[in-house]
Amino acid sequence: MNSFEYKHFYDQVGKTNGWDFSKVKCVSEGTHPDLYAEVTNICKSSDLLLDIGTGGGEAILSIAESALLLIGIDQSTGMLETAARNGAESGVVNVRFLQMEAEQLHFPNDFFNIVSCRHSEFVANEVARVLVSGGAFLTQQVSEDDKSNIKEAFGRGQALGTEAGTLQQRYMNDLRQAGFNGIRAVAFNVTEYYETVEDLIFLLKHTPIIPNFGQSDADFEILQQFVKDNQTEKGIRTNAGRFVITATL
Repeated sequence: MNSFEYKHFYDQVGKTNGWDFSKVKCVSEGTHPDLYAEVTNICKSSDLLLDIGTGGGEAILSIAESALLLIGIDQSTGMLETAARNGAESGVVNVRFLQMEAEQLHFPNDFFNIVSCRHSEFVANEVARVLVSGGAFLTQQVSEDDKSNIKEAFGRGQALGTEAGTLQQRYMNDLRQAGFNGIRAVAFNVTEYYETVEDLIFLLKHTPIIPNFGQSDADFEILQQFVKDNQTEKGIRTNAGRFVITATL
């Protein structure tokens, strides 16, 4: 793809794919925990579950049979439009999607048995408020060393230069102060292969990995060189740095 084609795709990708990350073709190599598998392991059929930063809702729709009622919240109108569409197509009847900020959860005290949160901000005190005593909180977050070769290529990026583990420690401290106990954390770093340049552009356009990606002509030149340097038979190589925290109230 030349620079014009890169720009054209950048302009059109949102129209064609929307916010549905399930369309991104990527495979991972390496062992890592599955947040929503962990959720289903502790979930009972009578439980109420809240998912913060639910995005397109694919995750909670896939585990809908595990709980009595699942509510996914997100601050993005675009994400929720995708979630509503996915919900309608799935035929699942016990999942609801609401637009809401994580900083102010509009639910009663002691309401949910489980709260999950993947790749989204949360406020520990608000999570503690809406959880029942003995309830569980599980979160998966992006660590500072995520997509390290992409950030190095662009010379800028989310948390670039921040010591790995900083965010994990901050969240664990917040949870402790909010009254959680049994706090456990597992960090992992796996290799990812994106099938096409379009898949990688979609990722960069819809996430904050590279701030203001695509607003400068130089970004497309950098991306072309990055793809050239990291193209393999398996796809375009990068990494996923994550950590999972589990805690009980």
